[in-house]
Amino acid sequence: MDRFGQDQALVMEFPCDFPIKVVGHADEAFHVRICEIVCRHDEGFDSARLQYRHSSTGKYQSLTLNLRAISKEQIDAVYQDLKACELVLWAL
Repeated sequence: MDRFGQDQALVMEFPCDFPIKVVGHADEAFHVRICEIVCRHDEGFDSARLQYRHSSTGKYQSLTLNLRAISKEQIDAVYQDLKACELVLWAL
């Protein structure tokens, strides 16, 4: 609630591109698993558009993906699956 007592819920218009950043250990299995998870929720997901960066030590990898979101429930389901994955350290 804001200072006027009004709920400041985020309003999104669907469908939309929704960026998600996921971090895990630098491993090919991590990359593959993230693509599998996202493809379950977004059949049109293009893994070629996936952006990745390695940490300065090379131990970790961050993946930034664009989900074609059609609902808040879809976004929530993707986050649930990502958080349940043992290879994911965190997802934003």
